[in-house]
Amino acid sequence: MMSESAINNQQSTIKNVIVIGGGPAGLTAAYELAKIGIKPIVLEMGARVGGIARTEVFNGYRLDIGGHRFFTKVDEVEAFWQEVLGDDFLLRPRLSRIYYNHQFILYPLRFSDALSKLGVGQSFLVLMSYFRSKIFPYRQENTFEEWVSNRFGKRLYRIFFKTYTEKVWGIPCTQLSAEWAAQRIQNLSLPRAVLGALFGARGAKNVKSLIEQFHYPRLGPGMLWERTQQLIEQRGGEVRLNTTVMKVLHREGRAIGVVARSNGRDEPIEADAIISSMPISELVARLDPPAPQDVRAGAAQLTYRDYFTVGLIVDQADLFPDNWIYIHAPEVKVGRVQNFKNWSPEMVPDPSKTFLGLEYFCNEGDELWRMSDAELIQLGTAELETMGLARAADVSGGTVIRQLKTYPVYTGEYKEYLERIRGFLDSIPNLQTVGRNGLHMYNNQDHSMLTAMLAVKNLQGEQHDVWSVNVERAYHEEVRLPSGAVD
Repeated sequence: MMSESAINNQQSTIKNVIVIGGGPAGLTAAYELAKIGIKPIVLEMGARVGGIARTEVFNGYRLDIGGHRFFTKVDEVEAFWQEVLGDDFLLRPRLSRIYYNHQFILYPLRFSDALSKLGVGQSFLVLMSYFRSKIFPYRQENTFEEWVSNRFGKRLYRIFFKTYTEKVWGIPCTQLSAEWAAQRIQNLSLPRAVLGALFGARGAKNVKSLIEQFHYPRLGPGMLWERTQQLIEQRGGEVRLNTTVMKVLHREGRAIGVVARSNGRDEPIEADAIISSMPISELVARLDPPAPQDVRAGAAQLTYRDYFTVGLIVDQADLFPDNWIYIHAPEVKVGRVQNFKNWSPEMVPDPSKTFLGLEYFCNEGDELWRMSDAELIQLGTAELETMGLARAADVSGGTVIRQLKTYPVYTGEYKEYLERIRGFLDSIPNLQTVGRNGLHMYNNQDHSMLTAMLAVKNLQGEQHDVWSVNVERAYHEEVRLPSGAVD
């Protein structure tokens, strides 16, 4: 490990930094670097910036990859958003529901609504199941199922957690880490959920406020990142699209550059430091010289969940009032439905129509992933009608947007693998990893941005542990679904 004085001396020589990835973390790092006079060179493998927070466009209709609410308690992030977009943020009302057993249940839960939809009998069984979990709890909480069942009882776990979670992650809840549940469902139990549902945030001690409105860019989240790209370039930085990093070069404990491929040609690019938001497993695989065998073996064990959105144009002006709906129904494959018009009216160019995003969680190469775009549009159209959200006859067009490595998966001994990787990367202090995939840490957009800001400070001579940035700082809802959640 380098001494503080050595790090400070190193920082004073930094003139340019390669930033791998043009998503929220990468572009935040590049923007912060450009502001202090260090030239960033952003290398983004896609055709546009934003990563999973980009906005795709189909026949003038705008599609948000996953749905991104702009609400944070991180002051630095809020200042960034306002500095870049300012008046282009809209204040939008929030409405979301859960589709379960052919019913639409308000989310966050409202006691009277949930009771009427579940029924008195089912609600009584939920309560009895909860009391049983208190008398006969799992003694050790190793899995997601055990962690949630101890706090809610098995019946409510099966109703509101199991189906949706397994649809998102593609593995049984008995294989998903309890640590992940603890990260995503913080300080939550059935009594707190009921108190929150009955009385709102003030009815239970330490329950965070349930957000009823949020900011959102007029033209989707990609608007923020496209504007950020422009500001980076105005300050002398570079943003290179359609560019893939093939090798990450390091010598004697220092990152010295990369080999990048664009238009079929490989180009070496030198730099004084590197900030990487690419999947950490890929970063390790592309190190030159290679990382030790145990580090590479650990990185190869890290897994991810992939995802695609079926965007459908529906010839109806108003279908339903929700921003998004969580689908807790095993009879359909879709996991979540976004209504982009309710995020911002400017996402839809024709006010007589609606644009929906049906989100499917899968693994690259599995049956869903291999389906053609036409087959997926047909599937999405049929499932809309099955759920009663729209008539298939009213769907007049569609598109499919695929996204690899959307969610890092917390399975098996992933934490041990990460410790190995981190132990090695710490020996290269001018190589910083940031963001969701750069740290293999499921987090929201503002959390990813914060890790990037701290990484830039590290290159200025400060010492922040971006791996220990507490996700609690980025979350504001006590009663939240535990997977695939909109951020």
